[in-house]
Amino acid sequence: MMELNTLSLPVLLLVFTVAAAIIWVAGIHLSKSVDILSRHFHLGQALGGVILLAVVTNLPEIAITVSAALKGNLDMAVGNILGGIALQTVVLMFLDAFVLGKKGALTFMASSMSLILESIVLVMILILVVIGHQLPDSLSVFHISPASFAILLVWIFSLILVDKAGKGLPWKKENLSQNGSAKDKQSSQNKKTGKHIGKTVFIFVLCSLLTLFAGVTLESSGDAIAQHFHMNGLIFGATVLALATSLPEISTGAAAIKLGDYELAISDILGGNAFLPVLFLVASVIAKKPALPEAQPADIYLTGVAILLTLVYCIGLTFRSKKQCLRMGMDSLAVFLIYMLSIAGLFFIAS
Repeated sequence: MMELNTLSLPVLLLVFTVAAAIIWVAGIHLSKSVDILSRHFHLGQALGGVILLAVVTNLPEIAITVSAALKGNLDMAVGNILGGIALQTVVLMFLDAFVLGKKGALTFMASSMSLILESIVLVMILILVVIGHQLPDSLSVFHISPASFAILLVWIFSLILVDKAGKGLPWKKENLSQNGSAKDKQSSQNKKTGKHIGKTVFIFVLCSLLTLFAGVTLESSGDAIAQHFHMNGLIFGATVLALATSLPEISTGAAAIKLGDYELAISDILGGNAFLPVLFLVASVIAKKPALPEAQPADIYLTGVAILLTLVYCIGLTFRSKKQCLRMGMDSLAVFLIYMLSIAGLFFIAS
């Protein structure tokens, strides 16, 4: 890819806008294709969100992490992984307020024990990030921190748990009649979509590649725009750049909500956030140095913020309150206020 820093500001803004538009359109088709693939392969909406949608929407972050690790720039790799997790959680607030709106609180509409399980697993993984940061570089196996191995194992184990939870839990017996009718509908839908599964896979792969290319372009052009405006790198990374690289999640989440797949919309965010720390292992192998100890104070600060925001939504998913304020659930309002205060704290860290 050409050096974007040499381009003029108007051209950079155009590149940024086009890349954002590509991501938005690709995200809509990704959400639809994942919905079909999840039904066809009997993955369930939560597991489909964790495996397919969450990984694909994080392709830009994967590419940026690999690129930074190849250059030996582990600071950038770690910042890219941890910097966007908190803001990607705030994407749920955006979807709640501006996509779902007056229909109801997002956590009320998405009734699933799998989502509570995903949020708990995410908190476990983020706590492992904090623990791993404290371990010295010398404590590693094949240049990989023990915490990175633990994160990978927890993530893999979480896929098994989410799959099991999606098939039914003992305390959900009162929903058996509803589940039975839902299975009948799903069976008929599977028959309809099975004929066109090849086309769906092609669309999924094509949109994934477009998301990867446009996401990296978005990050590069955004970084160049920030340099034009002399923005603080830490603040820009945690706000504007994090928002830009979260566009795939916003697009796919909005499309999922319009399809009525509220569980898929939330699972995409929670699953994507849980998957990102797995990239520490990849970055460590490429750079031949443990990545986790390279985390800066701001990275650990944002990790703590992400834990707090995730727990707020975990409580929201547990109580499933119908209450709304400013067109969003009370949990989303709390997440918005906490995030705004945390960004104010980030200014003090940056200075």
